Amino acid sequence: MAELLQDDDPEPCDRSPAGPLYVPVRPGPSGCAARLFRTPLGDRSAVAFTSAHRLTAALGPDQAWIRLAEPALRALTAPLGITTVTVDPLFSASAPAPVEPAASVPALRIA
Repeated sequence: MAELLQDDDPEPCDRSPAGPLYVPVRPGPSGCAARLFRTPLGDRSAVAFTSAHRLTAALGPDQAWIRLAEPALRALTAPLGITTVTVDPLFSASAPAPVEPAASVPALRIA
């Protein structure tokens, strides 16, 4: 009788980008250091981009960068307690919609 091989998880739940990423860096006392950012909830996160164009669009043409694979970036930031890597983040929010002035509401009188 032939047995069917079944994989418990046919799709990996944590997909990582293929190939090295573009990681923004800043000068430090011992060379370059990865720039760290905060998520909208305030947690620290390493940030990486899938192309130099995306990095430049988000951080500007003067932003220095290095190429690192995601596992290397995680290993670099793990000693700092950072477990999140955000890939291709959008740093700017869309413009808020115009708000109409609120109509004045008459004060209530309690007798």
